[in-house]
Amino acid sequence: MKRRGHRAFPWILITVWATGAVLLSPVSSTAHEIPATVTVQTYLRAEGNILRMLIRVPLGSMRDIQFPLRGPGYINIADADPFLRDAAVLWLVDYIQLFENDSLLNDAEVVATKISLPSDQSFRTFDTALAHIIGPPLPETTDLVWQQAMMDVVLEYAIASDRSRFSIVSELAHLGLTTSTILRFDLPGSDERLYQFIGNPGLIDLDPSWIKAALRFVELGFFHILDGIDHLLFLLCLVIPFRRLVPLVTLVTSFTIAHSITLGASTFGYVPSVLWFPALVETLIALSIVFMALENLIGANLRRRWLVAFGFGLVHGFGFSFALQESLQFAGAHLATSLLSFNIGIELGQIGVLLVAVPLLGLLFRYALPERAGVMLLSALIVHTSWHWMAERWGTLRAYTIQLPPIDIVFLLALTRWAMAILILVGLAWILHGVFGKIDDATDQRGSAAEAKL
Repeated sequence: MKRRGHRAFPWILITVWATGAVLLSPVSSTAHEIPATVTVQTYLRAEGNILRMLIRVPLGSMRDIQFPLRGPGYINIADADPFLRDAAVLWLVDYIQLFENDSLLNDAEVVATKISLPSDQSFRTFDTALAHIIGPPLPETTDLVWQQAMMDVVLEYAIASDRSRFSIVSELAHLGLTTSTILRFDLPGSDERLYQFIGNPGLIDLDPSWIKAALRFVELGFFHILDGIDHLLFLLCLVIPFRRLVPLVTLVTSFTIAHSITLGASTFGYVPSVLWFPALVETLIALSIVFMALENLIGANLRRRWLVAFGFGLVHGFGFSFALQESLQFAGAHLATSLLSFNIGIELGQIGVLLVAVPLLGLLFRYALPERAGVMLLSALIVHTSWHWMAERWGTLRAYTIQLPPIDIVFLLALTRWAMAILILVGLAWILHGVFGKIDDATDQRGSAAEAKL
């Protein structure tokens, strides 16, 4: 046993030495690591029977391609073209799907590739980018470190007509840990459309019909309300004490009208553009939940509750708009339709939540807890959670430097516009007060008549 172990000992030393040499040896300059951030610039233009796609990516994101180098790591421009074409197919073409009228376009042709300087500005327009890529290459003596170079590509697809509807599935997230794509689509006889997204956004209709835009934004609004735990808690606080049909209708209608107003105003740019405004809105949303839950603890008044719902609904509408603004780029020419559809999706989500929450609350208060005790317990839990949210968001808001704007003609015009908006909202609240007041009176009269019969 000892002699066998003695003979094995040198082999153990050799194995340990070899493993350490591999682990501690410097990484070759040609080994490609995944870049932290990558920005992809693309253009799409349909002309006649050809759809052209121009792409610019950092050469460093083309991994596992041993580009020809010279000197201390400069790209050998004279010999680079076949490697660039391989990289374009392996890392770009295979991860892009283009559709014409829902039919997949196959056989993308790599028409041209080019090494570009990082300072090159030709991708400002489609025409300058195309002229640059198909133009003469950089001088062979250009000293350009390959990790700093850009790779430009021209792809062409055969299409039936430039009047078709086009869509794209871009799955370029693999190029970096965080991949941002800027896509510009030139539509014949129309303005250029700009899309910006991170990662893999799924199918994008570049010129959607109104029905596709409507369905997309209904789905977006529906799942946004389900994913927004703060909006759901506010809705729950709103209805915990009032689970009968008429109070539910008045409360939800008031909240819906209010958030629809500010959601529409935000979509069309009638909101402050200062950096701290989103943080303020998020803080006020948390405050609205705390307020509603505390009111439930001390005893909510239905005649006042709809007005509170209206006021805080205006705040929640701004919160909805932050999610919508990121997605409006996918609306195409149907901005109003998409806005309305997003709002419909939110309402469908709210109705779905109420259809589940109201019966569950009824069962809870009937078989598990007395109603008053249950209302207080649930509200106390919500206060605890939302108070922490409010404290965290207040800390974020305080980090901003809030400066008053200079008092000039622009400020006075904006102040006049806001004053008019406030007057309109006050008038609308007065109208709702009259309508909901009559509904409440009629409900009370029916309730009194039912009690008298008993």
